[in-house]
Amino acid sequence: MTMTEPVHRGSCLCGGVRYETTALLQAASHCHCSMCRKAHGAAFGSYASVRREHHRFVLGQAMVRTYKSSAQVTRAFCSRCGSPLLWHSEGAHADWVAVPLGTLDTPYETPPQKHIHVDSKAPWVVIGDGYPQELQG
Repeated sequence: MTMTEPVHRGSCLCGGVRYETTALLQAASHCHCSMCRKAHGAAFGSYASVRREHHRFVLGQAMVRTYKSSAQVTRAFCSRCGSPLLWHSEGAHADWVAVPLGTLDTPYETPPQKHIHVDSKAPWVVIGDGYPQELQG
């Protein structure tokens, strides 16, 4: 059995956890919901998605911890440095994982992007990049 070549590689801040994707990342978005803001300690979390079978941890999987941040969403992070590593939904998109774009170590040519949950954005953020904006809906 041969392994598919990685398309993207990523890691946490301390380097103890590394992952690879073996397919192109899709659906880049900047999420302004309060959970993503808190998980990232920033104005929003930037993610792209890949089918679950195309994502694998290649180093430090024993350091990966999970947190169920809502009834439908589980987030994974490094237990040493706290870096967010992915999140996934138990709902209609359970076969996909969302990868924080800030953890990528390989170049990423961003496809069309959008801002989501902008009705929850931090009041001090002004979105001026021209990307589409979606409410929580």
